[in-house]
Amino acid sequence: MRGKFLKVAVAATATAMLATACGGGSDDPEDSAGQAGGQLRVYASEPAFLLPSNGDDEPSIYVIRQLYRGLVKYNADTGEPEMDLAESIESEDQKLWTIKLKDGYTFDNGEPVNADAFIRSWNYAAYAPNAQNNGYFMKRIAGIDAVLPKDPDGDGPAEAPEPSAETMSGLQKVDDLTFTVELKAPFSGFPTIVGYSGFFPMAQACIDDIEACNETPIGNGPYKIDGQWEHEVEINLVRSDSWNGEPGKPDEIYYRIFADVDAGYSAFQAGELDVMYTIPPARFKDAQASYGDRLHEQEGDSLNYVGLPLYNDSFKDKRIRQAFSMAIDRQSIIDAVFDGRYTPATGFVAPIFDGARPGICTYCEQDVEKAKELLAAAGGWPEGKKLTLWANAGNNHEAWLQAVGDQIKNALGIDYELKVNLQFPEYLEKADNREFTGPFRLGWGPDYPFLETYLTPLYASGNDSNNSTFSNAGFDDLLKKGDSAPSLEEAIAFYQQAEDILAEELPVIPMFWRKEAALYSDKVDTFVWNQVSGAAYGETSLKQN
Repeated sequence: MRGKFLKVAVAATATAMLATACGGGSDDPEDSAGQAGGQLRVYASEPAFLLPSNGDDEPSIYVIRQLYRGLVKYNADTGEPEMDLAESIESEDQKLWTIKLKDGYTFDNGEPVNADAFIRSWNYAAYAPNAQNNGYFMKRIAGIDAVLPKDPDGDGPAEAPEPSAETMSGLQKVDDLTFTVELKAPFSGFPTIVGYSGFFPMAQACIDDIEACNETPIGNGPYKIDGQWEHEVEINLVRSDSWNGEPGKPDEIYYRIFADVDAGYSAFQAGELDVMYTIPPARFKDAQASYGDRLHEQEGDSLNYVGLPLYNDSFKDKRIRQAFSMAIDRQSIIDAVFDGRYTPATGFVAPIFDGARPGICTYCEQDVEKAKELLAAAGGWPEGKKLTLWANAGNNHEAWLQAVGDQIKNALGIDYELKVNLQFPEYLEKADNREFTGPFRLGWGPDYPFLETYLTPLYASGNDSNNSTFSNAGFDDLLKKGDSAPSLEEAIAFYQQAEDILAEELPVIPMFWRKEAALYSDKVDTFVWNQVSGAAYGETSLKQN
């Protein structure tokens, strides 16, 4: 759930030869050794999964990115993709890509990280019976429809047919360190998206016992798990002695899991944590006053939105959705709940991305009279029916969601109730099963450095993260045209047209762009924040005694 083709990034070309420099940190071995060591204690929420093929939520990815490594990584400062385990990713037509791997990398159990490791991982993610959250990222690969057949009527009564194959025809091994990827259509962004954690390799032993691997991952990255995942308590990582790349800075990364962000902040205050990648909104001024320079803050790319369950008849009419959006004064909520720090969302692509346009969502400006007109034109809201607003527990979302409910009630006369009792993994399961009975809070952070990451995963027909179940043929067609454009720059116009459809249909109500804020303790020597993936624990060094 994180990434971006940033305004500061360099465009990828048709024949991709990505940068090879290391991002975030010194290349001097003596400097690296001098800053290495110690246990970095970090705040965490309970992950949903620790498998690259299944983990698509922020808490999961924060752990997975330390346990595993992929073809490319993203520069900490610019977000630009750079070679990691890939030696090269090349194509003459942007449809058939040849990937050459670096030699000498293994999983923690000694298995080689080779062409088979990537092919098996991507096939496992894609195969429909495995029901992996990141399967939809493989949808551009030739042969995907045989492995992950399309549901003929979306959420209707008909079911998707059984797969006719277990592997995608578009993945072909050339030799141990070389494989080819044939896409269904040209896509200039392919070398950029493969840095997302859903494209990381997996060991054969992991595929053989997937449940055990979820609890005790068999990674290929700079860290390995110490023991196993102790749910809702902790995950402890130590340096992997099988990692052949630049070592991580801390000896250990200790993820302490909290059900409530305020409890995490109290633990930080008590000196029990070294990094908090998020701060409770109500405690920001206190943190600012207490920690000064040890409060890291920068413009963010994470969208908080109110999704509309289009599988519920009450929300099928777009005028209902538009009315709710126009009843909301985003800036007043930001001022009251977030001390004015966040940016009201007037579009669906983060303002810091190349191709983002301010003000394209005309229904994102409060206009109570217009909202009333739209609601009336749609036939109104059933008298006496409460609106149920959903959010996950533990992160203070109820404060701003209650403000949303109050504003809708005041503007449109619709009473509401809050459902905020589910921890994040349970809440995601509710989302996956399409069980929300009313508007629901979710967030989206980019998975890779290209604006398409805000569009395809969330709104393309049938995608697993499309929790509103939005489906629009014109939108899907524009995504395909953008994907097939000769360059990333030429693709932007098509993606912008697709975003225009979202601004009219409003399957979700964009609320605000989060401003990133993190805290680190006085034990931290150098704190690193990656433009794409957030707090970079493995690159953050501790002071040495």
